[in-house]
Amino acid sequence: MPAPADWLVVGLGNPGSQYAGSPHNIGFEVAAELARRWDLPKPRTKFAGLLTVGRTSPGGTRVAVLLPQTFMNESGRSVGPARGAFGVALDRVIVLHDEIDLPFGEVRTRLGGGLAGHNGLKSLAKEIGGPEFQRIRIGVGRPESTDPDRVSAYVLGRFRQSDGEVRELVAAAADAAETLIDSGGAGAADS
Repeated sequence: MPAPADWLVVGLGNPGSQYAGSPHNIGFEVAAELARRWDLPKPRTKFAGLLTVGRTSPGGTRVAVLLPQTFMNESGRSVGPARGAFGVALDRVIVLHDEIDLPFGEVRTRLGGGLAGHNGLKSLAKEIGGPEFQRIRIGVGRPESTDPDRVSAYVLGRFRQSDGEVRELVAAAADAAETLIDSGGAGAADS
């Protein structure tokens, strides 16, 4: 059984190289950036995902960073067992995910709230005991159309923004996650 963790950080995305660099996989990119900042070991396969465990700094907060390798709509199958194994309270689970209802570049932190039709969040709420987990909502914008096929093509396609703009967004979301951890989860109403 793994040692307890203070926080479980979950990056949402879809496995497979065809989804790399897509707005829907921004959660994976932010989780990887956090693991890099914290100098965590190379991830290993566990809980149907890629998992790395360590501390945010020498003697710092204990974190587990998980990238579910299920498809996003089934991410709860990976996160539920990981949360149980690490003994992490529901409000100490941070989910990093794309948000089409926020303009590109906007990042908001929230504890709980509605699931807004996001199937990855629905799967998580079902498998980890409810929707009262921390969320880093990463604005990727939305297409001009509400047609489900066009929205799907938009979030699963390549970013329309430059690599530099995407890197700035990843850094801003990683900063938000670090601030949330440093504050102990306080102030995450919808900042």
